[in-house]
Amino acid sequence: MDLYLKGKTALITGGSEGIGKGIAMGLAEEGVDIAICSRRPEPLEATAQEIRDATGVKVVAIPTDLTDDDQCREFIEQGAKELGRVDIMVNNAGSSPGGVIETLTEEDWAQSLQLKFMGYVRCLRYVLPIMVKQGGGRVLNLIGNDGVKPSYWEIAPGAANAAGQNLTISLAGQYGKHDISFVAVNPGPVRTERWTGLVNAMSRDMNIPFEEADTLAPASIPLGRIAETKEVADLCVMLSSPRTHFVNGTQIEIDGGQEKSLMDRSRDG
Repeated sequence: MDLYLKGKTALITGGSEGIGKGIAMGLAEEGVDIAICSRRPEPLEATAQEIRDATGVKVVAIPTDLTDDDQCREFIEQGAKELGRVDIMVNNAGSSPGGVIETLTEEDWAQSLQLKFMGYVRCLRYVLPIMVKQGGGRVLNLIGNDGVKPSYWEIAPGAANAAGQNLTISLAGQYGKHDISFVAVNPGPVRTERWTGLVNAMSRDMNIPFEEADTLAPASIPLGRIAETKEVADLCVMLSSPRTHFVNGTQIEIDGGQEKSLMDRSRDG
């Protein structure tokens, strides 16, 4: 199936690794010119070159700290200038510290909202006027299923995710008249570079061995495993297509039907 993406352009935050890198590569394979950002210049440029070599599309790498409003503006404006327009905006950068309410600090809560939620707000503040002026666009917000399937050991990410989901649906209502459509993509557990750190946090907060913590997520998913990065990326590539433009103001979980109650353990062990 032709996804009608060849010749389109996309901005992707958090594009140097994990899900963001997978989305960037997937869009590039469909002929989309892209601009990617992350905080660390070296892995960012390495990913950009890998995608150029594999696909031949234009890849712009712009080091960006999404907690800084000026840097968000520069990423959007420079990316739009170098690509010529912005057909697709993929907000993906950001992680939130896991933990239970007894262990989370004020700084943990601030970090969770500052990057995972406000990083998206900042980028949208600058990209939406560009999309309005050009006559339309597509926004994908990579959020997470914690916002719709809460768990006490991921309460801070869940709060940030719920805010992001509310933002996505609200903006869909506001910007539909400009032919800009929005989707929140909510992955469950995904095998990325961050997975070991997340398992460590579960082990600590549930007071169980790492090996046991590593089995909890697969056991909570009817398919018996966590997602691979490419599975999430493939969904996002499809949702970036003009063929799916009418999918608007909604949330899509990609978590294998996860039942988080099956992961629950008493904090007393």
